[in-house]
Amino acid sequence: MVNRMNLPSTTSVDRWQSLPERESPSNEWRLKPLTLPTMYDLPSEDPEEPGLPDTFHGLQPQLLDETLPDEILPDEALCLSPYSAEQVYSAFDLNLYYDSTQTGWHKRPDWFLCLGVPRLYKGLVKRSSYVMWEEKVAPTIVIEFLSPGTEAEDLGRFTSKTQRSRLGKPPAKFVVYEEILKIPNYIVFDEETQRLRFFRLVNERYQEQTIEPDNPRLWIPELQIGLGLTDCIVRGYEGSWLRWCDAEGQFFPTPAERYQAETEAAQAKAEAAQAKAEAVQAEVVSEREAKEVAIAELAQAQQQQQQAILNFLNLGLSSEQIAIALGVDREQVEALRTSSK
Repeated sequence: MVNRMNLPSTTSVDRWQSLPERESPSNEWRLKPLTLPTMYDLPSEDPEEPGLPDTFHGLQPQLLDETLPDEILPDEALCLSPYSAEQVYSAFDLNLYYDSTQTGWHKRPDWFLCLGVPRLYKGLVKRSSYVMWEEKVAPTIVIEFLSPGTEAEDLGRFTSKTQRSRLGKPPAKFVVYEEILKIPNYIVFDEETQRLRFFRLVNERYQEQTIEPDNPRLWIPELQIGLGLTDCIVRGYEGSWLRWCDAEGQFFPTPAERYQAETEAAQAKAEAAQAKAEAVQAEVVSEREAKEVAIAELAQAQQQQQQAILNFLNLGLSSEQIAIALGVDREQVEALRTSSK
C-alpha cells in the first residue's frame, strides 16, 4: 500500500508545492527559481560518506532488484490496482532527502521500493536522489543491512546498543522511517548473524513481526509478496542471500536463472522434437521393412504354389483335381500347364 507523506504540524503546505508544470519539451522548467532545492541540487554523491562496506552490501541490493517481479499485484481485498513496471521504482545506495526545513538532511537506505512513482524523475531522467517534497510518495519498503556500529542507527529502541546524542544532528534512520516518513514495512538483515527482522507500522509505531529462525521468511500481505533467505550463488559468491518469493515460498528467478531455465526448456523441447522425429522415422522404416518382408513371403508362397501345381501335373492329375486339392482356380492350373509345355 502506498504510504504518502504525513505533513508535520509545523510544516506549511507551501513547502510541498509541486514543481512548475513543464510547458515544452525543453529543459526550461528546470531553470525556474524554486523555493526548495530539487533533485539536481541534492545528489547522492558525498565525498565524506564511505562507499560500500563490503561485497555483500554491493551484491545483495542488486539481487533484490533482479528478483523483484515485473508487476506488483496487491491484495484485491484492499481495492488496490496492480502496479506496472513503469509505476514501480526501486533504488539502493541513493540519498533520500526527507525534511524540507533541513534540506541537506538525508538517509541512504540500502534498498527501498516506491509504488505509484514513475521510474524516471518527472518522467524524463534517471534519479540522482529521492527528494520527498518533490515526489510526495514515501517508500513502501525499506531494507537495511546491518554493518558494524550501525545497530543503534538502524534498530532504534529495538536494540540495547547505546545511541549517541543527536542534538543538533539529523535523527537516526529508525526515527526517520517510523516517525517522519512512516514507512509501512521496514526490514533489517544482519549478514553476520543471519538474522532477518521485520517491522510493520501499526498505529504509527513499529511492531516487530515474528520470523521463524529455522526458515527466515516474511510476508507483506498488502503487496502479496514475500522475502526469504536462501542458499544460492550470486556472481560466483556462494552463501545465504535475501530473495523475493511468492505465497508458496517459491523464489523468483534472476534474469540469468530465467535465461538458463528458458534455454534448458528450449533444449528439452528441441530434444523431444528430435526424439519424436526419430521415432516417426523408425516407424516408417519398420513399416517399409515389414512391407518388404510381406512381399517376399507372398512371392515365396506363390512360387511354392506353382511348384506344387507342377508336381501334381507331373503326377498326371487333372486340372480340376489339382484346383480342388490346392484351393486355386482351374484356369490358373491350365495356364501353368500350358506355359510348362
